[in-house]
Amino acid sequence: MKKDSHGNVDIHAPLRDDVRMLGDMLGATLMQQDDSDLFETVEKIRKVSVQGRQQGAVDTAALQKLLTDLDDQKLLSVARAFSQFLNLANIAETHHRERLRRHRQRFSDAPGDSQSLSEIIERLLAADIPADSIHQCLKSLSVELVLTAHPTEVTRRTLIRKYDRMATLLSQLDREGLTDDERDIARQEMRRLILSAWCTDEIRRERPTPVDEAKWGFATIEQSLWYAVPAILREVDTICSQHLGQRLPATSAPIRFASWMGGDRDGNPNVTAEVTREVLCLARWMAADLYLRDVENLIADLSMQAASEELLAVTGPSYEPYRVVLRNVRESLRATRARMEALLENREPKQEVWCATNDDLLQPLLLIDRSLRTSGMATIADGDLSDTLRRLNCFGVSLLQLDIRQESTRHAQAIDGITRYLSLGSYLEWNETQRQEFLLRELQGKRPLINAAFFASEFCGDEITEVFATCEVIAQADPGALGAYVISMAHHPSDLLAVMLLQREAGVQQWMRVVPLFETLDDLERAPQTMTELLAIDWYRERVAEGQEIMIGYSDSAKDAGFLGAAWVQFRAQEQLTALFAQHNIPLTLFHGRGGSVSRGGSPTRMALLSQPPGSVAGRIRVTEQGEVIRFKYGLPSVAAENLEQYIAATLEATLLPPCSPQPHWREEMNRLTQTSVKAYRDVVQKTPELVSYLRSVTPEQELTRLALGSRPARRKKDAGIASLRAIPWVFAWTQIRLMLPAWLGTGAAIQSALDDASRAPVLNDMVEHWSFFQAAVDMLEMVLAKADPAVAAYYEQRLTDDAALIALGTSLRERLTASVQTLRRLVGDKNLLANNPVMQWSIKVRDPYTDPLHLLQAELMYRLRMAPTDSAQIESALMVTIAGIAAGMRNTG
Repeated sequence: MKKDSHGNVDIHAPLRDDVRMLGDMLGATLMQQDDSDLFETVEKIRKVSVQGRQQGAVDTAALQKLLTDLDDQKLLSVARAFSQFLNLANIAETHHRERLRRHRQRFSDAPGDSQSLSEIIERLLAADIPADSIHQCLKSLSVELVLTAHPTEVTRRTLIRKYDRMATLLSQLDREGLTDDERDIARQEMRRLILSAWCTDEIRRERPTPVDEAKWGFATIEQSLWYAVPAILREVDTICSQHLGQRLPATSAPIRFASWMGGDRDGNPNVTAEVTREVLCLARWMAADLYLRDVENLIADLSMQAASEELLAVTGPSYEPYRVVLRNVRESLRATRARMEALLENREPKQEVWCATNDDLLQPLLLIDRSLRTSGMATIADGDLSDTLRRLNCFGVSLLQLDIRQESTRHAQAIDGITRYLSLGSYLEWNETQRQEFLLRELQGKRPLINAAFFASEFCGDEITEVFATCEVIAQADPGALGAYVISMAHHPSDLLAVMLLQREAGVQQWMRVVPLFETLDDLERAPQTMTELLAIDWYRERVAEGQEIMIGYSDSAKDAGFLGAAWVQFRAQEQLTALFAQHNIPLTLFHGRGGSVSRGGSPTRMALLSQPPGSVAGRIRVTEQGEVIRFKYGLPSVAAENLEQYIAATLEATLLPPCSPQPHWREEMNRLTQTSVKAYRDVVQKTPELVSYLRSVTPEQELTRLALGSRPARRKKDAGIASLRAIPWVFAWTQIRLMLPAWLGTGAAIQSALDDASRAPVLNDMVEHWSFFQAAVDMLEMVLAKADPAVAAYYEQRLTDDAALIALGTSLRERLTASVQTLRRLVGDKNLLANNPVMQWSIKVRDPYTDPLHLLQAELMYRLRMAPTDSAQIESALMVTIAGIAAGMRNTG
């Protein structure tokens, strides 16, 4: 490896080399495709942009001079060029993460921003935690990652495939011992792929359906996770053997996956009962198809004759007994595919033996596993068969357990229809006590409440019919196909009881576990009291005796109260809920609804888990993985394996070696900080009338609705207020102009007030030094402020509004941003932001000269589109390219 100026190994030099190589290849592509004129234009803009950054800030005047004279077609081409480079830089960075992981595996003292499972286990053993305790925890670990279709993935699937192939070629070029011919062949293919990507429209022209989104999730499993899961579990098995003297059983599944794609109907009228039914069938078909490929390979490999008496009792005398068993398995998998195809085509399935449950596939494979081991062929059993068993225990025969999510008022409306139909009055007009009395009486009784006449009555409108149709799908679903029924905007105990009653009325035999989602500041503060009231009900307490799951909402609470205020309320709610359920001796699983951005709970895995309240993880955790995060973290098998290892290692560490509880004076300080931060945040967001106009005028909030990001509307209701805007486009819009408002507003002012107080400043410094929760908050604030740029935000304002009130508001916001940066520098020692994270620091530095022109292009295009909204196809296309390019440059959207 190369060495830096101090003679130390420069482990990041290969990343810079890759970025330079890909940039050169893109430049050659521009020369080849669009003659030298475009290349020269792009180079001129790039050099001006680089020169401005070298002098300390974006040179908006010089860039504007170059851009405003370009016609619409040239603007589109220039936008595409800069956007494409940022995508190539992302590919190089993703590959570099894989390279660093391999380097850490080879050299134990290699630097890294995360800790491997081996390192964590060594720490646990050094802390005198018995090996048996660690092994038992690993065996029972439950990390469930929930893939969601939140509209933050801006890259088309067809381009993602090309980018994935480019990453594979970078891996090939890293291999030692390549001949010159092999290296030239790989480089030539890379040039072809870059050319192919350049000649492909990067904008998704049609909004995806919920079924399209679900298929995208299935593709992530098929192309990456199907290989990453057995790879990382094989590695965990080896680590257990080396450090703990015991293996990880093949039936252990520390990692599992679930999905909201096709099940999340909160505010999305496109997700219907029929869509959910179709997605369930498609998932079963895909699972059967993937296992069929595994079984075909096993049939080819397991040609041995020696077998146990147990297996021969099933097959009878045979020269190839394993193939006899596997051929039967193959037929049941083929029958499963055929059955799903029939159901998708609304045909009656044939009466054949099919894989209805996990056991239908698991038991014959375990029979083969036992026979191989008793016949002296354990090494063979530890190969592909073990991989298939680990996949089965992770994915099951349903591939992904599907969650259902719906908003609480929809359930209340359905119950209201029932009570009015039965002439009992209006459920919606009852108080909470009356609602609970009715729900509990009916839940503990046996009488049916509705019949066919109800659905034909005036009391059952379309929305109520859809709620019951969803419950009917739940009742008809195959065992194990469904996960949690998540109630968004859960406020009261009756919200949970209502869903239980609806499931009973639909004839659901195995009720989905009912999970409240507490997402506003008020609901999070009331969550412990809400659950205390539920646990006081004997009937409910018995229903959840084996475990309760509660979802913590990050997006809406942060949009409601700002980053710091929401983070503290989330921490305290989890802390109190953990204590409450421990008191009742009921296992609690916390489900974290995190997004990719800081203001929506996004953060590195280990940092996120170790900043939770002590005892709240307890070997069990559920986390959403959203939008572009899925591609960045799980798009390639090697990168996916690293991220899965991080989840396993961090969950193990947070369980057995949790962080310390906050000191009383830290709590007092956090209460002061959040009082200040929430007020400062709400004064701007809720009490500044001009903010809505500023958002719509200066950011591309309106234009974002033109981008075919996902199936879900950007707003819950058709009004122009911020309250109805979903958290994702709220964050996305501010990110596009580099103001990053939701992530820092209020927090900087709160920290400044503490630092200015001589009695509080030492406490704050103590919190930064010793409290993992506050450390994580400061680290994430540092990252987001490093990406913010007031000069870029000012240009949007300059180009897009001449309203004096809006200009005054923008000036005030940028002053607050600058003050927040200065305050954070005071807190962390007056150093440059991200001084402790050189890779990200370099990443932002190398991206700025390419994102700067895109920002100015975007502002120019927004101006032209608003001035001449007709005949604007080229402008719209160029604008969508800038949105996608800036999202790529920022490495997150919403």
